[in-house]
Amino acid sequence: MSSTDPLLEVSGLTKHFPIKGGFPIRRTIGAVQAVDGLDFTIGAGESLGLVGESGCGKSTTGRLITRLLEPTAGRISYRGQDISHASRKELAPVRSEIQMIFQDPYASLNPRQTVGKIVAAPMEINGINPAGGREARVRELLETVGLNPEHYNRFPHEFSGGQRQRIGVARALALEPKLIVADEPVSALDVSIQAQVVNLLQKLQRELGIAFLFIAHDLAIVRHFSERVAVMYLGRIVEVADREDLYGNPRHPYTRALLSAVPEPTADDEPVVERVRLVGDVPSPVNPPSGCRFRTRCWKATEKCATETPPLVQVQDGRDGHLTACHYPEEPTVVSSFPAARTASDGPRPDQGDGPRPGKAGKNLEAGG
Repeated sequence: MSSTDPLLEVSGLTKHFPIKGGFPIRRTIGAVQAVDGLDFTIGAGESLGLVGESGCGKSTTGRLITRLLEPTAGRISYRGQDISHASRKELAPVRSEIQMIFQDPYASLNPRQTVGKIVAAPMEINGINPAGGREARVRELLETVGLNPEHYNRFPHEFSGGQRQRIGVARALALEPKLIVADEPVSALDVSIQAQVVNLLQKLQRELGIAFLFIAHDLAIVRHFSERVAVMYLGRIVEVADREDLYGNPRHPYTRALLSAVPEPTADDEPVVERVRLVGDVPSPVNPPSGCRFRTRCWKATEKCATETPPLVQVQDGRDGHLTACHYPEEPTVVSSFPAARTASDGPRPDQGDGPRPGKAGKNLEAGG
């Protein structure tokens, strides 16, 4: 792999979960189209944010990349190697380089094992014996994520939610990975703890050069952490751009609607800003709309949107690398005034410094039926 090649390249990634029915002979009567034809890349040391509503397929995408799920179709290439349907033996050397931080810090740790055994498990499974021994390595990792090395013999129930998530981060770092899939790593935490964990991940990325696929709902946190952002809707990516361009000039109507939904504190004497209001519910992934999947809630939809699937292509008059899947993209007008992304504190503790704060969505347009 050359220095210009992406670390991870995903092409046409698809995952359909079959629906079984019938009696007395069960057969496949349909499929949940959780992920349907994703294309994106992640470079070495880069962070890509993946955002979208609940049920759009973000977590499924993360599990496909880590090969916790088998893809239905498409290609996952890691460092030039196709791992889409690799066997368990073929995946063994790759798994140590692709790790995952799970969403729920309470369910992702074995309550019957000590912290030391939990963090050392990846090394034990892969037969890795670091210099100085596994216990010394685990204590070093605990210190790296801001925990006391003396916590080695404690059990998960003795820790708070934020501390448990730090244990999950330490476990993900045990094999010195090149890529970490962070599946909503702060969604179950208090706001103050979210800032600590996000700043910790950002510090580790900067110091260790780890690439991240950062899956989240919170748009402010995604902008704080990610260099590029991909917006996902009903199993497909509808827009990809660097964070400043996407937040400042959203070109897909769905992206504009997401930014418009961000809470915006205003003074009593300020006029009320009209927001984009999406009508209807998210369609079922069992029977998604034809053509553009967002068309049933889009105020710009036409007959063309129902018959032709818009490809994810470069936006005209947009920055290089700004891709959108829309027949009628928004005009390049600044509509967002999110605060500029900030870096984590450079102090001795990774949990110090300001966390991401929700910002204004700026001027928005009312969406008609």
